[in-house]
Amino acid sequence: MHHMRNYLLLAGCLWAGSLLAQSVKPVFPIPTKEQLTWHEKEFYLFIHFGPNTFTDKEWGEGNEDPSVFNPTALDCEQWTRIAKQAGAKGIILTAKHHDGFCLWPSKQSTHTVRESKWMNGKGDVVKALSEACKKTGLDMGIYISPWDRNHPQYGSPEYNDVYIASMKELLTQYGKFFELWWDGANGEGPNGKKQEYDFRRFEDSAFKWQPKLVIFSDIGPGIRWCGNEKGTISNTNWNLLDTAGFKRGHGGPPTDTLNSGNVNGKNWIPAEADVSIRPGWFYHAKEDSKVKSPETLFNLYLRSVGNGGNLLLNVPPDRTGRIHPADSASLVDFRKLRDAAFAKDLLQKARISNTSSKMNITTLTDRNIQTYWAPAQKENSTLLVTLPKKTTLNTLVLEEMISYGQRVSAFTIESFDGEAFKTVFTGTTIGRKKIARFPEQETTQLRIVIQQAKAAPVLRSISAYQIPN
Repeated sequence: MHHMRNYLLLAGCLWAGSLLAQSVKPVFPIPTKEQLTWHEKEFYLFIHFGPNTFTDKEWGEGNEDPSVFNPTALDCEQWTRIAKQAGAKGIILTAKHHDGFCLWPSKQSTHTVRESKWMNGKGDVVKALSEACKKTGLDMGIYISPWDRNHPQYGSPEYNDVYIASMKELLTQYGKFFELWWDGANGEGPNGKKQEYDFRRFEDSAFKWQPKLVIFSDIGPGIRWCGNEKGTISNTNWNLLDTAGFKRGHGGPPTDTLNSGNVNGKNWIPAEADVSIRPGWFYHAKEDSKVKSPETLFNLYLRSVGNGGNLLLNVPPDRTGRIHPADSASLVDFRKLRDAAFAKDLLQKARISNTSSKMNITTLTDRNIQTYWAPAQKENSTLLVTLPKKTTLNTLVLEEMISYGQRVSAFTIESFDGEAFKTVFTGTTIGRKKIARFPEQETTQLRIVIQQAKAAPVLRSISAYQIPN
């Protein structure tokens, strides 16, 4: 009998959910299933590693002796362990940087780990990392530079075939990747020629081998560069981008457009903020004292993830093939700062109601990413938050249900000071997540007023915190 009752309850919930879903029409464009999964990752690591680690360069020439690549104690499990401790959801590896050196024994090149002294030419960094990621439960992504300063065929139509063949090796031999990272750099090869990249074929080939891949570049198709390498995304951040007439690299959209997106962009191409934990992208011993502090990293998190994008933090291994203690200490403390900041949601016992209906909207505080609230009309988009007692807070986190599109373009947060509501935060977009910080308030009531939106807003979560300054 209990089963029957549960079934009826479930059927009722599903019916209510589907009824609600029918009443919310998406505002296009909307993210794919893979993009939605990508949005939930928020934070993952970049690993720049290769001959530059040993030559102290940032951009290799391509004429390095492969034997310079010789990590003395490569430990990819140490990388994944630190990534996990830092709360990162994955790792993207530079399998081939501009110098053309392949961290796997590629059949397309003679400039690879196979030609190095490391492990007598029997090593494979890509394989070691993919096994470590599987073991630790992290997702793996791959960076494959189209620019190749070593390959003799670079600068000829044949090189496009070479590049596709090397992509095939990576995309078919090491398991599923969550992201493929394309750098826009395009310089001369060993013969002084530049390459005409056939990105259309590159894209088609990559999707043929891994249909669920999310591809990063200046113009996506899956994710866009945020226009800087400082790790910050604009307060106004549309997950939308117009790509017609733009190319990757020099012909890309202007950096301010990349940073804030296009309000009426035709494609869902969200922003990823890439930044290094050190001044350089590759390891240099002289930078051991210049590792970004946990506080700096937390601030970058607030300005990237807190503006609706993802944070890709580069942590380069040293010449032993391990992450340096200075970097891992900062990462672990960065995790502690995030955990402490968002440990106590002050709205868990609050009552949230809408101006047009006095019902308590529990879907906004239930911590379930599948539930949401949408007003019947765009005009009734004011939410009143009533706290059980006077509460001190300085941060509100808002999330849109982006599977229905991105809608909100102007909102304010108001705090009741005992006599009147005063505006404490003025915002534009919300998107996947908006971490809104404002001067400390002691209050019993907050108001969230959505002034402008493309259609009735669809919010999935609201939470509040007192973040230590």
